[in-house]
Amino acid sequence: MKHIISACFFLFSLCMSAQSVTVTVDQNTTLKEFFKQIESQTDFKFAFTDQIDTNKKYFTKKSTFTTIEIEKLISELNQTSIVQFSIVGNNIFVKQKSQTQKPAKKKNKLTGRIFDDERQPVIGANVFIKELETGVVTDLNGNYSIEVPDGNYTVQVSYVGFKNEEKRVSVTDDNKVNFNIDPDSQQLGEVIVMNNKAADIKATQMSVNKLSMQEIKKIPVAMGEPDPLKSILTLPGVTNAGEASSGFNVRGGAADQNLILLDGAPVYADSHMFGFFSIFNADIVNGLDLYKGGIPSKFGGRVSSVLDVTQQTGDFEEYKVNGGIGIISSRLLVQGPLEKEKGSFILSGRASYAHLFMKLADNNNSAMFYDLNAKLNYRFNAKNTLSFSGYFGNDLFDINDRFASTYGSTMGILNWKHKFTDRLNSNLSVFYSDYRFNLEIPIESFKWDSNITSYGLKYNWNFQQSEKFKINYGIDGLYYNFNPGVVKPTSSDSQFNYMQLDKKYALESSAFVDFENQITEKLTFRYGLRYSMFLRLGDETISTYENGQAVVYNPLYKIYEEGTPNGSISYGKGKTISNFNNFEPRAALSYAFNDETSIKASYNRMAQYIHILSNTQSPLPMSIWTPSGPFTKPQLLDQYAMGYFRNFKDGDYSLETELFYKKVQNRIDYIDGADILANNNIEQVILNGKARSYGMELLFRKNTGVFTGWVSYTLSRAEQKTPGRTPEEPGVANGDWYLSGYDKLHNLSIVGSYELNPKWSFNGNFTLQSGQPVTYANGYYEMGGIHIPNYSLRNENRLPLFHHLDLAATYTPKPDKKKGWQSYWVFSLYNVYNRKNAASMSFTTNEDTGANETRRLSIFGIVPGVSYNFKF
Repeated sequence: MKHIISACFFLFSLCMSAQSVTVTVDQNTTLKEFFKQIESQTDFKFAFTDQIDTNKKYFTKKSTFTTIEIEKLISELNQTSIVQFSIVGNNIFVKQKSQTQKPAKKKNKLTGRIFDDERQPVIGANVFIKELETGVVTDLNGNYSIEVPDGNYTVQVSYVGFKNEEKRVSVTDDNKVNFNIDPDSQQLGEVIVMNNKAADIKATQMSVNKLSMQEIKKIPVAMGEPDPLKSILTLPGVTNAGEASSGFNVRGGAADQNLILLDGAPVYADSHMFGFFSIFNADIVNGLDLYKGGIPSKFGGRVSSVLDVTQQTGDFEEYKVNGGIGIISSRLLVQGPLEKEKGSFILSGRASYAHLFMKLADNNNSAMFYDLNAKLNYRFNAKNTLSFSGYFGNDLFDINDRFASTYGSTMGILNWKHKFTDRLNSNLSVFYSDYRFNLEIPIESFKWDSNITSYGLKYNWNFQQSEKFKINYGIDGLYYNFNPGVVKPTSSDSQFNYMQLDKKYALESSAFVDFENQITEKLTFRYGLRYSMFLRLGDETISTYENGQAVVYNPLYKIYEEGTPNGSISYGKGKTISNFNNFEPRAALSYAFNDETSIKASYNRMAQYIHILSNTQSPLPMSIWTPSGPFTKPQLLDQYAMGYFRNFKDGDYSLETELFYKKVQNRIDYIDGADILANNNIEQVILNGKARSYGMELLFRKNTGVFTGWVSYTLSRAEQKTPGRTPEEPGVANGDWYLSGYDKLHNLSIVGSYELNPKWSFNGNFTLQSGQPVTYANGYYEMGGIHIPNYSLRNENRLPLFHHLDLAATYTPKPDKKKGWQSYWVFSLYNVYNRKNAASMSFTTNEDTGANETRRLSIFGIVPGVSYNFKF
């Protein structure tokens, strides 16, 4: 009887499990809803433990089962759900899976691209998954990639000056989602999150500042034209030699210690009109990153900073034009598709016309500049993109036909981006860069031409093993041709003979690897190594000196003098004159206490093999680049930095504080009275010293609302030391540490922007800096009736305190107009209270009274500006 009952129970169970149903479940289906679907089609009932919440969603993916047997359905669901189903008679039991039974959540790749309203890829936009509380930042092409398990998510995109964009995304497999973000048109009284400029708490990268063009265009500058290079002077740790000066100094470093990249290619000059304008046209620049410390291994060749400037890519869908008309210059930009959705172009040009006003005023002097930027892009497919970027600029000066000068840069880079897999992509670049300077003095009947030309290749790979482990690695090579100058007579009675200064050649190559490892949720570590090699090459003849000293000390007059060559060595074309190599380790660490607070630390060593020959604080257009060699060693930097980073009120406010210490070996110094121009034996006026700088930086930002801006302050010291080579030699400044020409003890910038209404916005910038170190005369002696000044030790004095306030107002007549002709006006006042900042101090004798005088040279007083800007 027992066996008959068992057989009947088995047959009953088999019949029950053979019943077929049609069921649909997804991540939003509760267990109760699933029960209802089964019970409405079968005789099964459900039983479950107290731990089971029938109102909870236990299914991890969307699935539809059509006419499927109950037993097979249960088997399928047990593979993906987080509960365990089992059939006993006409009951289906439900219980929690044990920890070992939980299926691993499948990871999917959520990828895409972020575009602005001009269809430009947005670099550095924040992509945030709300449910997972995690996010990433878009790369140089506006792409993002993040791993997520199956599920429904809210994806939020934020970027400075644009509205936040959100999309609800369902992920069950690899998915691609693009975003288009619109400019933030604020309404009066509203408090709108304008950007996500909050400090990046968990990223290891520190000592880097990023500026978008929306921010740059709001900072008032002289002449009223937005200037990307001038804008970085509002950041902590960045100064320059004063008004109308070229170059910039980072954490006490010289201008030639900054690596300036335009779309990845190096440029060797940064300004037009002796520093009045930078070479970067704000219309085509997409944004810039300034690395001051903790510099990634992919960058090398300079010991102070890296300024990475990127250009826009051009619109792939429609043609657009924009430009501006200013007081002394105008600009125009055209962009559009070469082939819709696949290819694009963008062209931008600027030209000044101050020289035309001079001619109308019967002024024989002339000063003008022009430049042209171009970028072409073509997407062959989802894995291959080819682009070309180019720049050409020129300056022309003519002073009463007594002095004429032209100088400028040419740059071109061809770039191929290839995506091997979702985790591995590469970037191959070849480039050309040239800087030339030409000088003509008709009354002396001679011309002088010089230039530096470089050819390079870079091949970089990026591998993302997971969200927590990434590897960047690559190689690069750079060939230099230095022409320090050729002197040409321009008439038969010229006192100058034709002379070609010795050309110099060099090859710089390197390889790097960089790892980024998120060790725990709070601790992230980035570490890497760069190996660089530099070869000074012939064809060149190198002078030799007694005891190998090109500079000798005269104990009688207590001065350094040029050594006298006692022979020479000739090196044929391509022969190695000198070779150097260095390992350059990098490391950075970030520890996040929580989502709002972190501390970071970094160390980096860098080597610099080329140098500017200039004994002025601000590099002039005729400054000559020279390679390391027998008498000029490479500069070596060791920099340490640590910082505290904090966001307040969900990123509405942010605070970044850093301490840094830098030491540089083999920093070039010059003997007193060094003659650099057209010197074929420059080693005769050069001494090798060392430099150091240290300080504290603060950056406080208000990131949201109708009033935004930042306050930056730096307290720092920059010094140089050139001791004597023997106990009898005093060195420079008695061999003691002395202030370098780039020392600014205090550096304060306050930048603010106020959106009054959609038509009017107001911007201000206040700058205060300690005066530049200089050497004053501390007395004089008379010889033959002439007063000759006697100078103190090098850089013992300072120029007066430097400060000015700049204001600007932007008026947009039709802010709601999004198509057709759109325009706005910018009205600016530079140096509102007419501060006469000293560019230099000179010591002379009054011709009438014979008294000694100190005279201050000031470049700017108050400077009004107005520009009309348009697009269509």
